Amino acid sequence: MGHAREEVIQAACAEESCCQGTFSEHLPEYFGQNVFSLKAMREFLSPKAYASIEKTIKEGGKLETAIADEVAEGMKKWAISKGATHFTHWFQPMTGVTAEKHDSFISWDDKGGIILNFTGKELIQGEPDASSFPSGGLRATFEARGYTGWDPTSPAFIKEGPEATTLCIPTFYIGYHGEALDKKTPLLRSMTALSKQVCRLANLFGIDTKGKRAYCTLGPEQEYFLIDKEHYQARMDLVQTGRTLFGCPPAKHQQQEDHYFGAIKPRIMAFMENLDRTLWGLGVPSKTRHNEVAPAQYEIAPIYEDLNLGVDHNMMAMEIMRQTADRLGLVCLLHEKPFAGINGSGKHNNWSIVGPDGKNWLYPGKTPHENAKFLTTLCAIIKAVDTYADLLRVSVATAGNDHRLGANEAPPAIVSIFLGEQLYDIVEQIEKGGAKTSKQGGEINVGVDALPSLAKDTTDRNRTSPFAFTGAKFEFRAVGSNMNPSAANLVLNTIVAQAISEICNQLEADKKAGKNFNTSLQAVLQAIIKKHKRVLFNGDNYTAAWHAEAKKRGLPNLKTTPEALETLKLRKNIDVFSKNGVLSEIELASRYEINKHAYHTVVTLEGNCALTMARTQFVPAAIAYQKELAENLKTIGTAGKTTAQKKMLKVISSLIDDAITEADGLEAALGKHDAAKILAAMTSVRTAVDELEGYVPSDYWPVPSYAEMLLMNA
Repeated sequence: MGHAREEVIQAACAEESCCQGTFSEHLPEYFGQNVFSLKAMREFLSPKAYASIEKTIKEGGKLETAIADEVAEGMKKWAISKGATHFTHWFQPMTGVTAEKHDSFISWDDKGGIILNFTGKELIQGEPDASSFPSGGLRATFEARGYTGWDPTSPAFIKEGPEATTLCIPTFYIGYHGEALDKKTPLLRSMTALSKQVCRLANLFGIDTKGKRAYCTLGPEQEYFLIDKEHYQARMDLVQTGRTLFGCPPAKHQQQEDHYFGAIKPRIMAFMENLDRTLWGLGVPSKTRHNEVAPAQYEIAPIYEDLNLGVDHNMMAMEIMRQTADRLGLVCLLHEKPFAGINGSGKHNNWSIVGPDGKNWLYPGKTPHENAKFLTTLCAIIKAVDTYADLLRVSVATAGNDHRLGANEAPPAIVSIFLGEQLYDIVEQIEKGGAKTSKQGGEINVGVDALPSLAKDTTDRNRTSPFAFTGAKFEFRAVGSNMNPSAANLVLNTIVAQAISEICNQLEADKKAGKNFNTSLQAVLQAIIKKHKRVLFNGDNYTAAWHAEAKKRGLPNLKTTPEALETLKLRKNIDVFSKNGVLSEIELASRYEINKHAYHTVVTLEGNCALTMARTQFVPAAIAYQKELAENLKTIGTAGKTTAQKKMLKVISSLIDDAITEADGLEAALGKHDAAKILAAMTSVRTAVDELEGYVPSDYWPVPSYAEMLLMNA
């Protein structure tokens, strides 16, 4: 591993022509070297073209057609200087992963040879086949035409291959009639909707919005597992489904709480160092790396950045994580629950709003009760989350995430908001007529004279809350580790835009009627708290008492994906997307069909895989050991004491019968195409097989155990 680490450092230095010094000395110039950033554009574009595209990137909007060819030529020259031979429109269809179709730069010249060419038209628009991607009824199979369009707010980047590189151009993806066929298009629409309403609110506060926009920031904390490639390849369930469908928990896993933030093993550190360098070269601001709670589980977290770019960077990061692991003989598992009985993996979605004044509108300040802008934004979010809690649940609803929500570290399916003691106190004051005081954060006395006191945050952290205020941002903890974060964020943007719009409607009407702004604002916020306070909860979200209380409050508890998906048919949910121009009614209906189909496809695939493994791997292995036990007993005869051995043979024989019977039941459930029955049958088969694993010797058992996979990855 040490040799691989040195190669990475040497390669990085070679790229920067720095034969002396450490990598860290050259990191500032190395960062973003594989991105067609504004810095690179300045070198390859004329001043006029540069000024135009800089304005497009910073303010949003479309690229001027007149300069498209020059931008394309400059981008091509830059890419070729990085070894590129091909370009691709990199997009995010509704498969949950990214997609790309590569075209080379070559064109015929008039002499029978080739030239390297890249036009503005090729840059701005591509045409992949739209009939082979999920569309949920938006497109018929015979209607194949679809378009990718350049998103200039997300810079082009270089993807390195074994022999050459490829220029990747982030794009949105639409059908022939303009229908959104991807994750990016509605996300961009939701960002526009939120910006419009935040700027509208800013005007009421007397903030200049001319030529400015509001935007969101995102910092997704990405959890993942790393296991040895040989172990992975020996597990049919991991290869086909991404999670283990069978397996006994090892004697030692996370009970001693010694893995979290523990010393990082050398092989894992080599992975993390490789990963960081690749991400930095692509302009992805990876900041934090550490061991997570479960053995073989880790986390990487970036610096916050513009939401759209943050989503693209997260999708890039997940792909690079898999590739980096593969080079080091590891496999990166991004499933939400790859191992039963221990922590699953999430993607904690840290989200905030930056107004047209360039300030974070979720920053409370030293005296939050005086910060009307913050309190209005906070109340808008409370209103949005309570009104559309079901949509937030839908945004994280998948077959994989259903196994994680409510277990170990993950929040339950009940969506509630944690504010912390100080902000909750202020909210109660608003409800009673006005916030006049603020509980001071104070200090935390460490208890050791030699150490300084630590400033106390406005909130503690609540690891059981699905939607928690964690200081200048909200953390949506229910997002699954392998999800495209756009779904959760487009819902957040849309519902908050709607809430702010309704607040503005009232304030503007009151202003027109000649009412005092502060008095009007106080009344609006007070009404919001009185109506939506039920969604606030600062306690332990895991307890049965909270589940009972949430039911009493009328909060939805959509435990499974099928339950959650049905709420997409509610008129209030259809209207919030259509009114804000994010998803039309037919586009939303298509998402329902796509996600419903994906859920049943995953459950059926897992059921078939479990059935195959039970019948062709585990039962035959157990029967082989059963035969050995029986033959040994026959050989021993009456010469020795065999009572316990006979009892053991009887137990194993009974478990084999159970496994065969439950496998038959699983086959029957698969024939009925009922997801709930398939999942129940899979659980029954697993129970019998996992018990058998506790009796059958490891040299008979056909797959690596949990202990091997989780504790032998170094």
